[in-house]
Amino acid sequence: MAGSWEVTKNSSCDYEQGPTNEVLERWNFSIETDKELDKKVSRENSDKEIMREIQAIMRQIASSITYLPCLDEPCIFDVLAYTDMDVAIPFTWTESDPKLIANLQMVKLHSFDTKIGKVDTLVSYKNDEWDEQ
Repeated sequence: MAGSWEVTKNSSCDYEQGPTNEVLERWNFSIETDKELDKKVSRENSDKEIMREIQAIMRQIASSITYLPCLDEPCIFDVLAYTDMDVAIPFTWTESDPKLIANLQMVKLHSFDTKIGKVDTLVSYKNDEWDEQ
């Protein structure tokens, strides 16, 4: 099997309400590898630039507590990996339903580039305020 950077197009971490498995929050990471990027565009960032971009994302994640809803109930999390259909996947992986979020709100976080690819980050969460209206 090829390396995970070569076959994974998107991965997410879903936080689900324990008893109902309702998805309350999703951290989505969209991955572009070099073979998908335009070869004319240089992605030669220095280690210092890459570290600065990752630090900016970490600061943004830490500050997300100000706008993301508090998850008061017990939650479980599920890690999802999205691949091409023709890719051989480990036998321990299972297919999943789409796990849609009701009353969806989204917040795009910083992206970062490395020498091997680009990662975009998006947080989706259930907006409970719609339930109260």
